[in-house]
Amino acid sequence: MPELKPMSMALRSVGEDPMAVLGPDSAHLVAYGHQLASMQSVPGVTVLATSDKGVIHARVVVAEGRRIAQPLHLCFGMFERFGTQVVELDVTLEPGSSATLWSHCLFTEAEKATHAMTARIEIQADASLAYQEVHYHGASGGIEVMPRASVTLGPRARYKADFSLVQGRVGTLDIDYSVDVAEHAVAELTSKVYGFGTDSILIREQVNLNGEGARGLVKTRVAAREHANAVVIGVTHGNAAGARGHVDCTEIVRDHAVVSAVPEVKVTHPQAKVTHEAAIGSVDSKQLETLMARGLDPESAIDLIIRGMLT
Repeated sequence: MPELKPMSMALRSVGEDPMAVLGPDSAHLVAYGHQLASMQSVPGVTVLATSDKGVIHARVVVAEGRRIAQPLHLCFGMFERFGTQVVELDVTLEPGSSATLWSHCLFTEAEKATHAMTARIEIQADASLAYQEVHYHGASGGIEVMPRASVTLGPRARYKADFSLVQGRVGTLDIDYSVDVAEHAVAELTSKVYGFGTDSILIREQVNLNGEGARGLVKTRVAAREHANAVVIGVTHGNAAGARGHVDCTEIVRDHAVVSAVPEVKVTHPQAKVTHEAAIGSVDSKQLETLMARGLDPESAIDLIIRGMLT
């Protein structure tokens, strides 16, 4: 397997501590392109992976009743100018377990590359998963990212997912996530993306509240400037008694960028309730005036406001 030095250097370059990610007590998987660099399981967490015919097949299982305090780490990167990375990921949290899973995707050196991930996540009864996917890109604008996820929550399970792509050019982003929520389970999806140049952003996230008392939130924060374009589709279906869902979209537009938000809410049970709100516009003028009064030039003040929204 290739050495870990390239990944360690890349993590340091984006402000991450390699030892916190790749330490001896952390469950992790590291891959460069389709080469597996490191794989480690810990008590209560099994990490398995193979690379075959241009696809990384990875599986993570958190054992029943185990509450894992140390975050699990998936590190996917490409340190060549051109390439493709395809990942098929299966994650299972057995009943009563809990964990935090960090996915670090580093494409700071690539000029033209594709990263495609298909994830199947099963969170069984009374289990809890916090999933954080963070992308770090360079300035080329030639990165194509296509994450797909199908998530199933069992009774009383909890799932909190955060996707972030705010460092470097987005390139092309095409997200499609779907979550099925059982009785008294809770799903929260948050996406934060900053596009500029000619970046193209498509985000589609759907939560199906299928069980009695299920809860769901779809939250997106997108900023676009120059000639970027973004389409945000947030979908929530209330299909059971006592189900409660909300879609919350906020987008900031500058220059010649074009952004659209399409909240979709649907209720198929008379005792379910789903709400939505969408706001698209420019930077708040009062915030801008306050920062400029404190000495910031307009461009710096606008960028600070956008960064604050995406934090």
